[in-house]
Amino acid sequence: MVFSTVLFISFFLPSVFILTAIIPSVRAKNAVLILASLLFYSYGEPIYVLLMLVSCLANWALALALDTGKEGSLPTRRNIVLTLALVLNLGMLGFFKYTGMLVQTADSVLGLNLKIGEISLPIGISFYTFQALSYVIDVYRKRISAARDPFVVMLYISFFPQLIAGPIVRYRHIEKQIAHREITLNGVACGLRRFIVGLSKKVIIADTLAVVVDGIYGSQSGQVDVYAAWLAAICYALQIYFDFSGYSDMAIGMAAMFGFQFQENFTYPYISRSMQEFWRRWHISLSTWFLEYLYIPLGGNRKGTTRTVINKFTVFLLCGLWHGAAWTFVVWGLIHGIFLMLEEILPVKKLPTWIGHFYTMFIVVTSFVIFRADSFSQALHLYAAMVGLKTDSTVRAGSLALSYLDPWTVTIFCIALIAMLPVTQILAPKAPFWEKLGVTNPSSTYSPAVVDTRIWSFALTLLLLVANLLILAAGGYHPFIYFRF
Repeated sequence: MVFSTVLFISFFLPSVFILTAIIPSVRAKNAVLILASLLFYSYGEPIYVLLMLVSCLANWALALALDTGKEGSLPTRRNIVLTLALVLNLGMLGFFKYTGMLVQTADSVLGLNLKIGEISLPIGISFYTFQALSYVIDVYRKRISAARDPFVVMLYISFFPQLIAGPIVRYRHIEKQIAHREITLNGVACGLRRFIVGLSKKVIIADTLAVVVDGIYGSQSGQVDVYAAWLAAICYALQIYFDFSGYSDMAIGMAAMFGFQFQENFTYPYISRSMQEFWRRWHISLSTWFLEYLYIPLGGNRKGTTRTVINKFTVFLLCGLWHGAAWTFVVWGLIHGIFLMLEEILPVKKLPTWIGHFYTMFIVVTSFVIFRADSFSQALHLYAAMVGLKTDSTVRAGSLALSYLDPWTVTIFCIALIAMLPVTQILAPKAPFWEKLGVTNPSSTYSPAVVDTRIWSFALTLLLLVANLLILAAGGYHPFIYFRF
């Protein structure tokens, strides 16, 4: 873990916030945030903070070269600079993240018996590399101007709320905010509440469900029957949603406290009625990144059905690979890519609402099995168990599943099923039920609402914070799932 969570909440975050709040100059505020971000990152990985600094400075210089370059004979200077930026960023990501995977694959396929030392994966490298790439590419496309001040780029890439696990922020979305922003009471109150809600999603919901998932995945394959296998699959789908959306909520909330507005990263993906809709609601910053910087440049859907299918297949193959250096992630991405391709051909959108929802959730839940599995062998054992195969005949049906269903876990499980829905929208008057479920705009920017001054609302937020701190102090914490990506 990069920073002790209790230390972060009780000392680091309040100290940085108070310091930035009392400093009048935005430039000085930015300097404090840069120093705080470097301290935050170096707490767990001091050597890799140098790697991130190299990435910041290199991309600042390359973008500056693109902004001052002039078109000429091919290959143009700007094309050469862009190619250099792609090689640098993707080469750095590939070396640290995929060298071990490629060497291991070559060993198993070709029997080369290659030996390399262990290469530690810098935390958050997938996220900040994609941010750096989007910045350079946008300068190349002349959508933005390159920052003359290297510290502006450094703050954009290293800003600690989203440094470790996103969301992936575009420079053009916060360029003006870096230069001018205000810390308001309303923004601080709403941001703090969003942070506490995100922390609760992680500590109270995701970590409770993680006990079930880890226990069943860690059991002997013969002990896992159909009930345990499906319980683990459903719990993991809920765990990863509340774990990652919880981190996104924390990042968006902290950013609001400092005067920044980040775009939403999740908009209730588990109400989706197709895989296309799911990816408009799940990890929005990543799906829109691939859409803008890969899918559309490949031709998008402008060159016929066949090319569209190939483009989506390519995007999700790479999307799976982005998630981790293992072939299980690649297969997970391909599963999603295959169903997205099928939806280009089959009339999924014409299905009745409940059938579309069931179809989507079945694919999402079952595909997460291989995403969570440590190996193909483990995934196959879980899939076999899910259809009632390969269970030890001496194991009583449902015994493993029942061993994890204590009152606390069942309560949290039920809360998770409710919390994954847009409850406030469902309860709002004057709109049909399913219309309420679709009112959220996935591309919207988080804007703090008017502070809710009701006493019960403040009391509930304070109660959640106390509960989180008590759980954390007791040691009941698992690292965020996306820290390893």
